[in-house]
Amino acid sequence: MTVPDIRLRSVATTLPGPAVDNATLTRRFSMPSAWETWIDDFVGTRTRHFAVDLGTGEVRHTLTDLGAAAGRKALDDAGVAPGEVDLMVLATSSPDMLMPATVNMVADRLGIDGLPAYQLQSGCTGAVQAIDVACQLLRAGRGRTALVLGADSCAKHLDVTVDPATLTPAEQINGVLFGDGAGAMVLSTEPVPGRAVLRGVLLKLAGLGRAPGQTVAWYGERGRTGGDRPIGEDYKAIEESVPVLAAEALDELLDDLDWKESDLDYLLPPQLSGRMTARIVERLDVPGAHEVSCVAETGNTGNALPFFQLERALPRMVAGDRAAAVAVESSKWIKAGFALEKV
Repeated sequence: MTVPDIRLRSVATTLPGPAVDNATLTRRFSMPSAWETWIDDFVGTRTRHFAVDLGTGEVRHTLTDLGAAAGRKALDDAGVAPGEVDLMVLATSSPDMLMPATVNMVADRLGIDGLPAYQLQSGCTGAVQAIDVACQLLRAGRGRTALVLGADSCAKHLDVTVDPATLTPAEQINGVLFGDGAGAMVLSTEPVPGRAVLRGVLLKLAGLGRAPGQTVAWYGERGRTGGDRPIGEDYKAIEESVPVLAAEALDELLDDLDWKESDLDYLLPPQLSGRMTARIVERLDVPGAHEVSCVAETGNTGNALPFFQLERALPRMVAGDRAAAVAVESSKWIKAGFALEKV
């Protein structure tokens, strides 16, 4: 049985509201100017977008809103009608609610019905997991066209009434590191010319016996009744472990494909923050590849980030170009990646 190539027909993204820069955050929360400098130098993220109004805390965009907007654009760009989609997969760490699943609400918005839809609960490697599931199903003959989405929103954990000065640096960093956004892609087994082909996907747990680097409670900020914070993060463990896991993921991905680092034209590295991404790229050490990063402008949008990177990379790729994307999840330590080739 011949295994079909999986072609990437389109990629689309969406961001809620205007960009919020570090100066705006500093003024909004009445923090000293040194706080802005701390964000610039330690985090390295210049802007991010929020699905809530910073003045009132009102939710302006749900995850369903963001996913539907990205999905609709991806379908339009691919020239695919909702009725032509054979399966859907959404990866998110921040669904709108436990039930109904956000993927089903997005399908309803897009006018999609009568197909299998999957929602994967995962952090920063979730987009790769969603791509992997879609590819496996398409290769197994479960359909010809898949809509894959990655979306996250920190809005439910953003308390605009809090005084950042009362928080520890580990707690403050979550408010400036993350942003909200969504991405979508259309994958197809149809032999569409001039598209990138997915050559390989890597996905491996790497957390046996290791404490989680990040925890996120179900209830979010608005449902919290006790004194515990909804998000816990061991930033030191993340700083130490993510560059190592990223390098392992890239090496294993290339080995699986029998590619060399010199074969890569584009590198899509993990997007934790502007500063962390620079450290990771230095560790990956692929000087011949063009780095494709966006986190300094979008903030850490979790499962949406690879879509933002692809949206930047694909228009620049020409026939024969190869690209590798790497993602690392620090919640229970997962290393992942995927590789593309323009044909």
